[in-house]
Amino acid sequence: MHDTDRRGFFVTIATGIGSAVLLSTTGCSRAAVAAGNFEVRKSPADWKKQLGPQRYNILREAGTETPYTSLLNKEHRRGTFACAGCALPNFSSATKFESGTGWPSFWQPLPRAVAQSTDRSLGVERDEVHCRRCGGHLGHVFDDGPKPTGLRYCMNGLALTFRPA
Repeated sequence: MHDTDRRGFFVTIATGIGSAVLLSTTGCSRAAVAAGNFEVRKSPADWKKQLGPQRYNILREAGTETPYTSLLNKEHRRGTFACAGCALPNFSSATKFESGTGWPSFWQPLPRAVAQSTDRSLGVERDEVHCRRCGGHLGHVFDDGPKPTGLRYCMNGLALTFRPA
């Protein structure tokens, strides 16, 4: 089995296991998200109305979309990927790459665009990535990405929107 096949297999298995329980390392925990300790704050009802059920599940409840379902996987134009919750630009298309995992992947976020917390929901530590402005769950970051950073920001496509340049 190739590394990308193995990674995709384990990620697929992992997405079927319970919901995330977070312990914050940067002040951006599930409790902080629930408390609304961000620049953009809304009630759960307002988030649900704005986002719809699938985006709400991902951005506000740390859900994960099914791999290979996001239209953003095939987005190769120049532009910016922004948070679907608050429209904060999170990633440049210049840092997007094909990771083979089934989710849009980037090797670097834009400056001051994201925050991270520790996710121990699968019995291992992972670095969860949130929008810095609204606290929305975007995905996770791993240390198996390409140069120059060696990082893979593996994001849920439904957590993002795309604006062409």
